[in-house]
Amino acid sequence: MSKPVQCALCDAPMCATEQYEVGSPNVRCPTRVKKDVIKRAVEEYQKPDVYEFARLASVQEYECYMKLPEGVTPRNPRVEEIVQFAKKMGYTKLGVAFCVGLKREAETLNTILENKGFTVSSVCCKLGGTPKEEIGIQEEEKIIGPGLWETMCSPISQAMVLNDEGVDFNILMGLCVGHDSLFFRYSEALTTVLVVKDRVLGHNPAAGLYLSCSYYGKLLRTE
Repeated sequence: MSKPVQCALCDAPMCATEQYEVGSPNVRCPTRVKKDVIKRAVEEYQKPDVYEFARLASVQEYECYMKLPEGVTPRNPRVEEIVQFAKKMGYTKLGVAFCVGLKREAETLNTILENKGFTVSSVCCKLGGTPKEEIGIQEEEKIIGPGLWETMCSPISQAMVLNDEGVDFNILMGLCVGHDSLFFRYSEALTTVLVVKDRVLGHNPAAGLYLSCSYYGKLLRTE
């Protein structure tokens, strides 16, 4: 079995430059060994809907920087980027799928989007009130304790309700690991992420990576 491709371990990421054929000799480089796959992927961009989406996403990336005398500087927070991109795409109906624990943030987002002229359909993770027993959760696996009612998170319901609402584009806010995956799978509209849940680090999961060489060194322990 061949080694997996590992761009993260490349010590010479030349694919981001004109010398994209070079790459690092120390890792299995997909630019070198997956040419057929990449060729098929690039052909996908020629599909009209994909082409325009990808083009405007790249334009959005460009517009997120200012060229100042002291150098290139970022200018827009992600929530503003989402608004700008949705307008570029001509979207009018947006879906917001959020964790009930981020109800306040979802309400703020709802207001922002409506103030920008969008129609917003929002769905929390507990919609439907489906008990956790429906997916085989045992009493001792309930967060609030055995013998008590606990509603399951239902990302499939969230996705299907937004599908039924006919939204043009979805915004994900803090769904749990795995629940977000199911939402992506069942959503008919393309989806972007505004908030990634991290219960410990204030929804900033990158902090765990930044601290892995110090306070969160346990993350690097070999198992």
